[in-house]
Amino acid sequence: MPMWSVRSDNYWAAAVDRPRLIGAMLVLTLLGAMLMLPPLVHVFNQNITHFGVPQIVFYLFAVWLALIIGTALLNRALPGDAPDAGKRDH
Repeated sequence: MPMWSVRSDNYWAAAVDRPRLIGAMLVLTLLGAMLMLPPLVHVFNQNITHFGVPQIVFYLFAVWLALIIGTALLNRALPGDAPDAGKRDH
């Protein structure tokens, strides 16, 4: 039976190769670090509230939540390591 005909629970992982997903994780990490840098965070330090929450707190938690969701989606799409044919458990 061809590999492409085998059904799996994660269809997107079969279409995207592992190095691209690892690269996307690196980009997400760097983007998250840049979004949390004090010069950018200071831009949102205004006397504005959203739903009674100061804008800076709202920004930090929104970025934090977006990073968690992005990491979970990328981790879900990442296929597992293929077992080595030469290795055997002794």
